[in-house]
Amino acid sequence: MKEFEASCLSAQIVDENVEFTLLELSRASGASEEEIMLWVAEGAFEPKGAAPQTWRFSGASLRRAHTAFRLARDLQINAPGIALALDLLDEIEALKIPSRRLRHN
Repeated sequence: MKEFEASCLSAQIVDENVEFTLLELSRASGASEEEIMLWVAEGAFEPKGAAPQTWRFSGASLRRAHTAFRLARDLQINAPGIALALDLLDEIEALKIPSRRLRHN
């Protein structure tokens, strides 16, 4: 008999205008507050506010935090590597946009 492997897919749709505190972003992404603070120090995130207690993260930060968390957990990538990987993923996504437009014309 064949084994059946089930996987669960979850997604969150977040309005870009929604803002998260450090604690809220941590809880929503699964990353610790310390991890997020390291990623901010490396430039992976640019919160509004001068200090961690006043930081506000955009809705887009949640997607980035999920990705950063998976990179850290699954691939054991350190904070500088996560910042670089997120920037490269953004560049790849930006390159796909013109390609999609050409295919649909």
